[in-house]
Amino acid sequence: MGAARRALITGITGQDGSYLAERLLRKGYEVHGLIRRSSSFNTGRLETIYQDPHVADRRLVLHYGDLTDSSNLRHVLTLARPAEVYNLAAQSHVRVSFDQPEYTADVVGVGTLRILEAIRDMGEPIRFYQASSSEMFGNNPEVPQSEATRFAPSSPYAVAKTAAFWHTVLYRKAYGLFACNGILFNHESPRRGETFVTRKVTRAAARIKLGLQEKLYLGNLDAARDWGYAPEYVEAMWLMLQRDAPDDYVVATGESHTVRELLDEAFGYLEMDWRDHVEFDPRYLRPAEVPELRGDASKARRVLGWEPRTDFRALVRLMVDADLDLARREAAAAGA
Repeated sequence: MGAARRALITGITGQDGSYLAERLLRKGYEVHGLIRRSSSFNTGRLETIYQDPHVADRRLVLHYGDLTDSSNLRHVLTLARPAEVYNLAAQSHVRVSFDQPEYTADVVGVGTLRILEAIRDMGEPIRFYQASSSEMFGNNPEVPQSEATRFAPSSPYAVAKTAAFWHTVLYRKAYGLFACNGILFNHESPRRGETFVTRKVTRAAARIKLGLQEKLYLGNLDAARDWGYAPEYVEAMWLMLQRDAPDDYVVATGESHTVRELLDEAFGYLEMDWRDHVEFDPRYLRPAEVPELRGDASKARRVLGWEPRTDFRALVRLMVDADLDLARREAAAAGA
C-alpha cells in the first residue's frame, strides 16, 4: 500500500515511541523514527521489536534528527513520505523544565511549530498527532479535567506544551491540516524513565527489597495524578488519526492517586513499610506545585471507542515485578 502505510515517530526511543512503533509494525506499517545523535546507544527500548515473532518483516527505519533543526525535519519528511506523523519528542520532565526553560520551550513549543510548518510545506495529506499533556491544566481547580477545561500551565514544560497545543489547533483551522491533540494524562510502564516518580518508586522498592539500596528521597507526597498504562494510551493516539475528521481528545483513567498511595501499593506489594525507607528532599519540590490532575476521557470513550483496561494496582504491580527482575539481575552481576 506504499506511503499509505508509512508513519514517522519523533521520540521513537522513548516509552511511548517504542510502544507505538511496536503497535504500528504489527498493524503492517513501515515505521520511520527520528532519533538524536548520541555517543552511546539510546535505542534500548526498541530491542523488543527485533525479538517479536509477530513482526516477521520489521520495516523500521531510523533517521538522525532533532526538533530544533527545521531543515533536517524537512529532509526526513521527504525521505520517509509518511501518511501519519506522531510527534512524541520532548524534554518531558516537568521538574527539569524549571532548570532548562529555554531549551524546553525550543524543543517542545517551537519544535512542534517547526514540524507543522514542514508538513504544511510538503503539501501532502499527512495526518499529524501532537502529544499534549495534562500538565497544561496546571492549577485549574476544576476536577476532573476535560477538553473544555481552561488551561492554567504551572511549569515551563506545561507552557511549552500549551503553545504546541495551540499551534496544532491553528494549523488545523488555518491550513486544513489533519492535526490532532491527544491530551494524555500520566501513563506509565516498565519502560518509564527512572527519574519519573512512578518508576523511581517501583525501582527503589525492588532494590531496597534485595538490599541494593537503603533510602528513597522524594518531594511532595500529596500530589495526586491520574496514572494509566502506556501501551493502552498509544492505541488511542492511532485511533485519533483514523477518524474522518481531526479533533482533540483527553486520554485518562478518570481516577487519581497520591504519591503516598503509590508508595503504599509498591512497598506493600513487597511486604515492606515505605515509611522505613523514604525521606523528604526539598530539591524534588517544584517551584509551582500542581495538586491534582484527573481526566475525563468520556469523549475518547464515545468517539474513539477507547477505554483503559489496566487499573492502578495492576499497573504498579506489573512495574514492581519488572523492576524486581531487573534488580535480581543487578544483584547477580554484582555477586559474579
